[in-house]
Amino acid sequence: MTTAAVRPETRTIHLSPRLTTVTAARVLRQLRHDHRTIAMMLVLPSVLLGLLYLLWKDLPVPPGQPSLFDRVGLTMLGIFPFMVMFLVTSIAMLRERTSGTLERLLTTPLARLDMLLGYGLAFGLAAAVQAAVTVTIATTVYDLDVVGSVWLVVLIAVVDAVLGVALGLLASAFARTEFQAVQFMPVVVLPQFFLCGLLVPVDQMDGWLQAISNVLPLTYAVEALQEVGSSPDATGTMWIDVAVVAGAALLALALAAATLRRRTS
Repeated sequence: MTTAAVRPETRTIHLSPRLTTVTAARVLRQLRHDHRTIAMMLVLPSVLLGLLYLLWKDLPVPPGQPSLFDRVGLTMLGIFPFMVMFLVTSIAMLRERTSGTLERLLTTPLARLDMLLGYGLAFGLAAAVQAAVTVTIATTVYDLDVVGSVWLVVLIAVVDAVLGVALGLLASAFARTEFQAVQFMPVVVLPQFFLCGLLVPVDQMDGWLQAISNVLPLTYAVEALQEVGSSPDATGTMWIDVAVVAGAALLALALAAATLRRRTS
């Protein structure tokens, strides 16, 4: 009995790429049959971006200046996937726990970090498709003008979405119902949205707000997109920002593995 009690904890130390891949494949199979979730991931960001385009497309543009949609729309290509993937992932993981699937999985040789990495891999692939679809629609249907490489925009959007996945997995560990998972949106997402530099440049904020902004990963995602929007080539600042966002995602996954509970009760 003592050995059985400690085995789930000790398995978190030994990672298995095979089990991670198997978990990712299982999540992707489930996702394939969830048409509403697929629509939310692939359609919703483009629809929201389209609303911004319709609001701003007829606004006058000063000579030599980018339009408001080009400036803000580019940034939203990173923010919308982050928000959507946070919501989708937190609810998906909570369903695994409330349905008893998570508890059954943790009685197998599957480690917690293996499982969360599998979720991150599966939703990361979904995020790549989401980013490609959203960026393609933005640059064709909505005529979004990007100074830098479109592929860099896709890369940053994917990293932002993976950050949303990681934070969603972390938030799901503290929620007991789907409603509570949704309640984490204003706690985790909205402060980052307000302080990321989109509404007010970071250097124009009060000192204490700048200090908070500088530790929020979405700030670096926005800065990376702004770099792509202003420079035809990838800059060192952009790569540093991408590395910070990716590091924050890995840290969130590690914390999620440490705090994940088998059941909601």
